[in-house]
Amino acid sequence: MKKFLIKIVPYFVAIVIVFGVLGSFADGNTDDNYMHFAVKKPQNIILGDSRGSQGIVPGVLKKKLSREFDNFSLNIVQSPYGDVYLKALKRKLDPETKNGIFILTVNPWSLSLDKNVKNIKEFPEYHSPLNDVYTYDRSPNYEYLLKHYTRSWFKIYTEREAAVGKSNSFLHKDGWMEISVDMHQDSVQARTRQKVIFYEKIATQVELSQERLRAFDEIINYLRTKGTVYLVRVPTSSPIMAIENKKFPQFSKRLQDISRKQNVKFFDFSKNSEDYRYTDGNHMYKESGKILTSRIADSIDAKKLK
Repeated sequence: MKKFLIKIVPYFVAIVIVFGVLGSFADGNTDDNYMHFAVKKPQNIILGDSRGSQGIVPGVLKKKLSREFDNFSLNIVQSPYGDVYLKALKRKLDPETKNGIFILTVNPWSLSLDKNVKNIKEFPEYHSPLNDVYTYDRSPNYEYLLKHYTRSWFKIYTEREAAVGKSNSFLHKDGWMEISVDMHQDSVQARTRQKVIFYEKIATQVELSQERLRAFDEIINYLRTKGTVYLVRVPTSSPIMAIENKKFPQFSKRLQDISRKQNVKFFDFSKNSEDYRYTDGNHMYKESGKILTSRIADSIDAKKLK
């Protein structure tokens, strides 16, 4: 047995070295989440789901507000507002933060839950990397790769940005998810039809969740001790806004009530959906996202001057 172990040790070491080298090439092409766990801890942060991930551009905020921002929005399955997101936020945010700016993008779905869900292990985000990854500022982050990268590690090397350029879904170091798709009218309409069908279906399955609303309040309370909080309702296309407004007719009013109670600012862009273009009716096209982000920055500046 001892001889066998002596013989396999060099092979084991070689395998570890190979995986270590391959992991060092992980970047924005690796998957849709990796870069959230491989950058320094931010002091100014954006929260939300995929609408915020694609629609709020940290680079624009940096130019307008002269601060570095990190977009810590993932998607509706992995980062709805809840205890998991709060726990991850506390790991992600620089503990020395004292005067941060925090933009919380919010929509009804990010505060909702399937009516049949009864316990925490049934919450969709229970299996999110936000729930079991503890390191957020390691590059390379082998903890994340070992737990959540399910493809061959050789693809990390062969599909890296330096080899093939940016993928169609590229996660920048600042957390912005840049989506590059065919924006021809027919393609957009086809994707929009699919999203409308999707939201019509889930509108029959979910309700606003008291657990999520409580956690949302706790997130605001936590961030208020670190700086200034802004709530933002990101617009989406008219057909999907119509579904939201029918299912949740008082949602903007509820956000307004929360903002007053918490003494934070609320910017509601949901009535201006026609001002922007969308890749699929739900997510903002990247050029429109830059326009929206600029308007958010201007709104923050205007509030700071009062």
